[in-house]
Amino acid sequence: MTFAPRTWVVGEVVTAALLNQEIRDQINSMLAAWTSYTPTWQSSGTAPNLNNGTIVGRHMKIGRTVIATINQTNGSTTTYGTGNYNWTLPFQAANAGANLIGLAHYLGTARWNGTTVISANATTMSPFFSTANNDTRIDFMTNSKPETLASGGQTRMTFLYEAAA
Repeated sequence: MTFAPRTWVVGEVVTAALLNQEIRDQINSMLAAWTSYTPTWQSSGTAPNLNNGTIVGRHMKIGRTVIATINQTNGSTTTYGTGNYNWTLPFQAANAGANLIGLAHYLGTARWNGTTVISANATTMSPFFSTANNDTRIDFMTNSKPETLASGGQTRMTFLYEAAA
């Protein structure tokens, strides 16, 4: 709900309705519950299909600042496709000339910590994980990185970025 504040003019009568709109409603929107959204899981290759898995996205937008989370649990009929994975953002990222970094976590047969990357002007974000247990370099998440994905595996991502509008 947060938006640009009103420009007041000399001699304008301040009413309760205007104060509610300009102050109360703005503050309430920043204190409100997060908004649900349904991210789309995509790939640079053959598309994955969540089937009986679950995905939940939530976000809070204050001005152009977006804080969001995605939690995905793979199901017994989930197919993993090929290529590098990405998930849709709730709002397009600003063309700010910077890549933004968030947190990623994959819980499978092991726990893997990673990062999320949101490029300038992007509509998706990508998680990156270590390529092996003994390797600190990171690469795109795929059907076999950070480990072979399986039913019950959980991908959790949290990120903050500037929206385009």
